[in-house]
Amino acid sequence: MKLDAGLLAPDLKSVPAFARAAEEAGYAGLWSFETQHEAFLPLAVAATVTSRITLGTSIAVAFPRSPMITAHTAWDLANASDGRFILGLGSQVKAHNERRFSVKFESPAPKLREYVLALRAIWECWQNGTPLKFEGEFYKFTLMTPFFSPGPIAHPKIPVFIAGVNHLMCRVAGEVCDGLHVHPFHSPKYIREYVLPAVEEGLKTSGRTRDGFTLASSCFVIVGDTESERAQMAQEVRQQISFYASTRTYEPVLAAHGWEALTAELHRKSLQGDWKGMAALVTDEMLDVFAVFGTWEDIGPKLRQRYAGLLDRIALYAVRGESPLENPRRLKFVRKFNSYSSA
Repeated sequence: MKLDAGLLAPDLKSVPAFARAAEEAGYAGLWSFETQHEAFLPLAVAATVTSRITLGTSIAVAFPRSPMITAHTAWDLANASDGRFILGLGSQVKAHNERRFSVKFESPAPKLREYVLALRAIWECWQNGTPLKFEGEFYKFTLMTPFFSPGPIAHPKIPVFIAGVNHLMCRVAGEVCDGLHVHPFHSPKYIREYVLPAVEEGLKTSGRTRDGFTLASSCFVIVGDTESERAQMAQEVRQQISFYASTRTYEPVLAAHGWEALTAELHRKSLQGDWKGMAALVTDEMLDVFAVFGTWEDIGPKLRQRYAGLLDRIALYAVRGESPLENPRRLKFVRKFNSYSSA
């Protein structure tokens, strides 16, 4: 099990120092997000100032970008990083596609499946000169002249992960991808009884096994060496859980524990802007299910025990936006965790 970090640099100028520090601290991977900033640009900077750490998107939103645009960006990042880049894609939800990105939202799982296959056809064309003849239901790519082809690179096998919550998207990941980004709002029971069977269905369809397929996720932790530290973080995690659980897309996570009725109630409060009231609906029992409690000394073994056989890469979900490099106790934990992984 590898321990990764989120790329929390606030701007491109601060990426070099952050990326170097993350590599030096011993993190196995560094993931960028498409939230306040574009997902790929920070990794382009990080690729030029690091040499060992894996770099990936968790996630880049797929549908606002043509697969051709994404193919070019991923190709350049794979080349610049000497094969350390993982392309992580997500569909996002309907409201964000239509109202934030102004793009059509349709059949997200079949469309994302086709998106991944289109990427592979484009990369095959560039690497081996195979004629580009991809014709699907959603995308068609049939033109590639030498002037627009970047040509072959040393590391053309770019791993592709997609984010999935529901059964169909997890199945697509198993069928056509190299890995799955499990949403941070999860529980071991949900992964074991809902995610993994869907992934296995997809792997079986493509004639593959779980070997070589990666499950990665950020994990909610409530960690601190004092009771007051843990109490403050518990409230922040409670708030974040209520935010995710208010979206109908994530109902399967709650349903795994018989709590699916909570989604509608949280959604109503979100429309009222009652964020405090939303957090109050997340019980202590739910917090125990969706988060890991501990001190910096024992949180590592607890995470390993919780996710053994379920996740291959984990990161600590930063509820405060706290840099994973600012806390000396965290750095000690990182070095201990990943040195154990490589032993």
